[in-house]
Amino acid sequence: MAAAADAQSRPFAQALKEAQSRITAHMEARLGGNDPLHAAMRYAITGGKMLRGFLVLESARLHGVDDDAALEAALAIECIHAYSLVHDDLPCMDDDDLRRGQPTVHKKWDEAMAVLAGDSLQTFAFELLADPKIGPHALVLIRGLAQSSGKDGMVSGQMLDIAAETATTPLDLDQITRLQNRKTGCLISWSATAGAVMAGADEAPLRRYADALGLAFQIADDILDVEGDAAKVGKAVRKDADAGKATFVSLLGLDAAKDRARTLMEQACDALSPYGSAAEALKEAARFVISRDS
Repeated sequence: MAAAADAQSRPFAQALKEAQSRITAHMEARLGGNDPLHAAMRYAITGGKMLRGFLVLESARLHGVDDDAALEAALAIECIHAYSLVHDDLPCMDDDDLRRGQPTVHKKWDEAMAVLAGDSLQTFAFELLADPKIGPHALVLIRGLAQSSGKDGMVSGQMLDIAAETATTPLDLDQITRLQNRKTGCLISWSATAGAVMAGADEAPLRRYADALGLAFQIADDILDVEGDAAKVGKAVRKDADAGKATFVSLLGLDAAKDRARTLMEQACDALSPYGSAAEALKEAARFVISRDS
């Protein structure tokens, strides 16, 4: 892992801010149309933490991947994430009016525009990854994103989540873990390993990191739903409890859920030991995930 040894680490806050700025600029360059569809697509991406895109850029940096290629992949995952949120917010799904403290796409425009913007973001992601600059491993990256976001990944997780709302018995811990691994963890795993895939390098350390990070992220989300301030979170809170949904907090209890999140954070950091100090920003990302208030 010579590339990792040569890479320079930066504090997480700085690295995340840089990633947000670079991805936003790349989005504006690639989605610069003035029509309502392009505007809705940009709106759906703008304002998020861009943690998944950050993970792509950091994993690419660790492996010496070309910046232009890394940006294409980072924007691609943000497009997929944004599309999932746009559709998830629709009345036929979670029926949310707020996202990131702003009206959801179907509220700012209408339901038809939200569906079309989501569809366009999804297909645009694969257009980005099909760019020749991605390199010889583009097909592996594309196939991985299709699997992580589709019938065996995020979409499957969303289906399981919807089914759980009308289930006669609440999900148990194993079922919740499986659901959230698909709904949230798969895309985080793709993001964290993208740089290794593009470089044709061993992705095992970053996959172990991502597996722990993805689960910690969802537990933190469940904790925020209980303790969070809607003004800071940017969306409605306590919806899961009001709906009687099984969550990590309802199954483990609040204190045990926090302990589990901390343990997962430590596992994520330990998985990065092969990269040494070059992975410090990724370690800080894991710490941020379990301590965030939005």
